[in-house]
Amino acid sequence: MQSVATALARLAELAASPAVSTLASAFSAAGLELALVGGPVRDAFLGTRSVDLDFTTNATPEQVLDVVVPLADAHWETGRQFGTIAARVRGETVEITTYRADSYDGESRKPEVQFGDSLEDDLIRRDFTVNSLALRLPEIVLVDPSGGLEDLMAGVLRTPVAPERSFGEDPLRMMRGARFASQLGFRLDDAAFSAMEALADRITGISLERVNDELSKLLRTDAPRAGLRILVDSGLADRVLPELPGLRLTMDEHHHHKDVYEHSLTVLDQAIELERERNPGSTPDLVLRLAALLHDIGKPATRRLEGGGTVTFHHHDTVGAKMAKKRLRELRYDNDTIRDVARLIELHLRFFGYSDGVWTDSAVRRYVRDAGDQLERLHILTRADVTTRNVRKADRLAFAYDDLEDRIRALQEEEGRAALRPDLDGEQIMAILDLTPGPDVGAAYRFLMELRLDEGPLGEEEATRRLLAWWRDR
Repeated sequence: MQSVATALARLAELAASPAVSTLASAFSAAGLELALVGGPVRDAFLGTRSVDLDFTTNATPEQVLDVVVPLADAHWETGRQFGTIAARVRGETVEITTYRADSYDGESRKPEVQFGDSLEDDLIRRDFTVNSLALRLPEIVLVDPSGGLEDLMAGVLRTPVAPERSFGEDPLRMMRGARFASQLGFRLDDAAFSAMEALADRITGISLERVNDELSKLLRTDAPRAGLRILVDSGLADRVLPELPGLRLTMDEHHHHKDVYEHSLTVLDQAIELERERNPGSTPDLVLRLAALLHDIGKPATRRLEGGGTVTFHHHDTVGAKMAKKRLRELRYDNDTIRDVARLIELHLRFFGYSDGVWTDSAVRRYVRDAGDQLERLHILTRADVTTRNVRKADRLAFAYDDLEDRIRALQEEEGRAALRPDLDGEQIMAILDLTPGPDVGAAYRFLMELRLDEGPLGEEEATRRLLAWWRDR
């Protein structure tokens, strides 16, 4: 947390930047108000730099366009009905929104958009006090009508008005509270959490696309565990991601010291840590994080008590993959994300037989073939799935996976990057067997693929001889 003097100096520096100063001068010359608002102001006090430049103004969208268009390299009006105009000014993308005084009827998923005429009133209607800070421009005057600066100092998330009213007006703010708890590392105010518990059912009135967006933003934070706990403990997860709270008290036969819910949160933590180590500087991997969080959701449905008190979860990988597909589809995730997450969940147990015996080169090739373009994510997920407190066991599994990765690299270097394709392609198969496209070509391709996996590269001549023999026998 920066001192107030340091933060104000950072804000003054930001106000002097080309894009901000250009806009401030233009709005002032037009007799209109302009203020930098929300994230950029908050982050100046936290000692971080916000990637967004969000402004608010008393100007109508039409007046904003009159001021901004002559200054902008480009502008976008897709948010105009909500009072927002976006533009590219002096190399920066900015959003300028007319003061809002929205009203919610408690039934509709969207507010009735109403424009306001006061900066203070606009700030009071925002989600949390730490986001209700503004910097008037060009005067560089801090505006804080709800005690946001004090809450920033204390690391607390509190609503500017009574949380029952705030969450009742826009229930998505409850999920934003969980996200900001993770993003900022702040504690959620007790009154806000109690209101979440009381109003959790209201989240079902929010469009699934908006829920998806908030859940994804939460998972992309550096430490999503705190926010996920809030979703589960408040009852919100029961409405948007019921498979997660469903993991509680489902004991894992490999991890008797913790339930599967705690194990899954730990796997997510470890996957994020490995993601940073193996891919430094990359953007957060949502597919990997969803797979880590949901990898064991098939366990409650497959839990069986066997003789001697042993608990098993046979086929929870395949069951969990199907459940993940269904839930992510309902949450409006795109098809690629759904496919990749489900595939990782389906494959996440595949490695554990490796440490119990020696895999042949054929088995290693099949592992790589089945993982396809998800291999690197599967490496991370499988390593992250080891949460045992038994140091010897953890070391043995880590050594085994190191060995598997070494063998994969060695085979790829030896056989080339095309190692997982047959020696003959579809066109060659059709020419050799005098076939037209159809099921026989697919069967021949699969035969050659099995040969490739079992024996490695054969070369075109040997592959042709083996194909012809297979075709005669068939």
